[in-house]
Amino acid sequence: MGLFSEALSAFTGAEAGGQGSLVDEAMSIIQNQPGGLGGLLQQFESQGLGGVVQSWVGSGQNQPVTADAVQQVLGNDTVQQLADKLGIDPSQAAAGLSQVLPHLVDHLTPGGQIPDGGLLAEGLSAFKSKFLG
Repeated sequence: MGLFSEALSAFTGAEAGGQGSLVDEAMSIIQNQPGGLGGLLQQFESQGLGGVVQSWVGSGQNQPVTADAVQQVLGNDTVQQLADKLGIDPSQAAAGLSQVLPHLVDHLTPGGQIPDGGLLAEGLSAFKSKFLG
C-alpha cells in the first residue's frame, strides 16, 4: 500500500489495529492545542504559513501544506504520538495530516470565522458525523 493509500486508510478509520481514525486524532490535536483552533492557526502563521492557513479559513480554494511543514509546526513528538496511536510511520501521519487539516479547518470556519470553544466542539462533532457517518 502506498503512502497516500495508507494515509487515506487512516483518514477513513480503516487503518491497522482500529485505534481511531486520522480525522479523530486531528480533531483531538485541535481541541488540545493551547488556544484551540486559533492557537493552531497561529502556530502555522508563526512558521510563515499565514497565507496557507488563511486560505483554509477563507472561502476560496484551500492551499496545500506539505507533510514537512505540518511536522515542523506540530513538532516531532506530536506527530510521533499520532503515528503510534494509528500504527503508522510518522511520515505517513504527517502526510495524512497535511491532507486532513486543510479540509477540517475549512469546515470548522464557516464564513471565514474561527469559532469559540463551544462552537468549535459542535463543528468538530458535525464534521465527524457528516464525513465519518
